[in-house]
Amino acid sequence: MKNIKKMIVSATIIGTLGIVGTAYAAVTTPADIAASVTGKTIAAVNQERAAGKTYGAIAQEAGKLTEFQTQMLEQQKAILSQRVANGQLTQTQADGIYKSIESNQITCAGTGSACLGLGLGTGAGQGQGRGMGRHGAGMRSGMRLGQ
Repeated sequence: MKNIKKMIVSATIIGTLGIVGTAYAAVTTPADIAASVTGKTIAAVNQERAAGKTYGAIAQEAGKLTEFQTQMLEQQKAILSQRVANGQLTQTQADGIYKSIESNQITCAGTGSACLGLGLGTGAGQGQGRGMGRHGAGMRSGMRLGQ
């Protein structure tokens, strides 16, 4: 009976790790996507990126910007879906972010100058904006009392 319990626990752990591993294996980096659409190696793409080129510019030079954008959009959609499933975002938030990314890609030239991205950091905008400045003597506008 003890061995059966151990086997069940082991099978559960292995199954869970397999599912989690599959979920993380689905995440593809921009370097992976740029390499796959351009036919370059990931090392070559990373070398160009280190030299200052964006992944979009690398794809644009190869005439593959549209394919790069399509695959990046799919990847970002998968990330958003995962964050909704994890409870990090609501579906409404994810839909808004996805629509923004989708509409920004229309004018994207692959230069990275739009400073856009997922922006899915840990901050959730829950601050109340009630800071009083330095040592409680501020006026909420960056000025201290007595200035």
